[in-house]
Amino acid sequence: MHSHYQRQSLFHLCFFSIVLVLLPLATPDLSSDRAALLALRSAVGGRTLLWDVTRPSPCSWAGVNCEDNRVTVLRLPGVALHGTIPTGIFGNLTGLRTLSLRLNALTGPLPSDLSACVTLRNLYLQGNLFSGEIPEFLYSLHDLVRLNLASNNFSGEISPSFNNLTRIRTLYLENNKLSGSVPALDLPKLEQFNISNNLLTGSIPTKLRSYKSSSFLGNSLCGGPLGACPGEADNGDFNIDGSKKKKKLSGGAIAGIVIGSVVAFVVIVAILFLLCRQKSSKKTSSVDIARTVKHPEVEIPGEKLPELESGGGYGNGYSVGAAAAAAMVGNGKSEAANASGGAAAGAKKLIFFGNGPRVFDLEDLLRASAEVLGKGTFGTAYKAVLEAGTVVAVKRLKDVTITEKEFKEKIESVGAMDHESLVPLRAYYFSRDEKLLVYDYMPMGSLSALLHGNKGAGRTPLNWEIRSSIALGAARGIEYLHSQGPNVSHGNIKSSNILLTKSYEGRVSDFGLAHLVGPSSTPNRVAGYRAPEVTDPRKVSQKADVYSFGVLLLELLTGKPPTHALLNEEGVDLPRWVQSIVKEEWTSEVFDLELLRYQNVEEEMVQLLQLAIDCSAQYPDKRPSISEVTRRIEELRHSTLREDQPNAVHDIDDGSSR
Repeated sequence: MHSHYQRQSLFHLCFFSIVLVLLPLATPDLSSDRAALLALRSAVGGRTLLWDVTRPSPCSWAGVNCEDNRVTVLRLPGVALHGTIPTGIFGNLTGLRTLSLRLNALTGPLPSDLSACVTLRNLYLQGNLFSGEIPEFLYSLHDLVRLNLASNNFSGEISPSFNNLTRIRTLYLENNKLSGSVPALDLPKLEQFNISNNLLTGSIPTKLRSYKSSSFLGNSLCGGPLGACPGEADNGDFNIDGSKKKKKLSGGAIAGIVIGSVVAFVVIVAILFLLCRQKSSKKTSSVDIARTVKHPEVEIPGEKLPELESGGGYGNGYSVGAAAAAAMVGNGKSEAANASGGAAAGAKKLIFFGNGPRVFDLEDLLRASAEVLGKGTFGTAYKAVLEAGTVVAVKRLKDVTITEKEFKEKIESVGAMDHESLVPLRAYYFSRDEKLLVYDYMPMGSLSALLHGNKGAGRTPLNWEIRSSIALGAARGIEYLHSQGPNVSHGNIKSSNILLTKSYEGRVSDFGLAHLVGPSSTPNRVAGYRAPEVTDPRKVSQKADVYSFGVLLLELLTGKPPTHALLNEEGVDLPRWVQSIVKEEWTSEVFDLELLRYQNVEEEMVQLLQLAIDCSAQYPDKRPSISEVTRRIEELRHSTLREDQPNAVHDIDDGSSR
């Protein structure tokens, strides 16, 4: 009997030993998570994920965080992943709480085994090429708090099953191909919501009408912030069933509307009559035109595109016609008219540079139709179309405090500069009240306008070839300026002062103007480009120019404006932001999404990023010369990416060792 119990105990001991051995094979653990991550890397291609696979634990890999011996966070944003994610990977990553694959080029449907990640709280998939209907299994992930599926190719209808996600706070579905009506979503914790730019139709449900109109634009929707639907009243009252109450206007209200409309019509006709008489009287005397424009800095009404601080650059102007022409010359017209009586009056005229033909004079310029291009650091820029068809850009300087003799000496040195990467100064006009500079007109506007001014469907895609070409042209222009002497600098390098030819080649403008104006003409908007050591904006060294150019390169690569570069945006401290990203070994995340769409240029992008970091070093002696900068840009533009070339995404020096 005793022997029998011994055999039974031995059997139990062996049984539990076998269970303990086999249990890790049956339950997902860190080893299965590691295998799943390696399978993901092999499946989606693109830029190599520089994971040290010799280490048994994936918890030290970039973008991977672990808790309790499981992978809980996987962040792989903007690393040029492409292809379709196969089923069988996420079924082994069941401990995930955060998954970020945003800003890549992943295609196809979402893998169905993502449904196994039942603890998932944050899912960021925006900026890919995922397609098909939004899968039903997402609605079973009841712990989801943040869900971003924006900027993909998802189609089909928005399912009312989203109501299953009772903890959801962020739901972004914009920029897809979703169709049908918007379901009556009732998500009590929802804070951020956007379904704009889809193919949706019908009325916005009552409980979603509290969100801003920007959450619904780009569809065929009505109601709430988009205005009343047909048959709805324009008030905020609703029936018990959620539909808007319909109210009929009383007879008194109708009569009031009619009387008000008649009165408004009479007033408008009277105003138009007075304006026509005033315009007719103005045509009789050019002297009167100039005298009436006493405040040319007052903004002239017109439909204005998003306002960029354009400086010498332009491309976001708005047409203002003859009034702007008068403002452009201000009292200069009056002086020219008064001086026309004879030489004794000391007539002023345009002073041209070089030996080119004088195809127009001051009077031609005064008669030109004008368009405001932008208000910048040194004054307001105009596009002037002369009667002969010639188009020029005119800058009306402000805060010029030097004498005419000093102005003439300094501006002649500017006019003598001749290089294909500079916007040439053709002529100038100087009087006591007006200082005008006449440049070649650059039809494609400024780099600032190109990067930040148009985010719509008609936007010109800025690929690597365009951006690197602009960078090289700007570098060559600055290099020429610096070659004129050790104390010659630009002093105001920024994206709004890089103008573009029809073939998108960069040309440097506004050079030499920092010495013509007072210190009050250098607002905080240039602070994002200014080197740390610069205290007087009129005294900028060549190494400070290099710093500004480095910030400009970062702007080209990231698509982000630096601090205060745009009037309506704060921007970011680009050098500090980029260095913080690089320190975290997530260099690829700094690049503009438009650049990440283009493959086989990763190596060149990283090289230019390293150059930008070198240029924007805190200490001047650590920055390269502009000649070295130009040479390095030329080399990386001529280099070709080899398939077996090692990726350098994480081989960036963030400058912290300097």
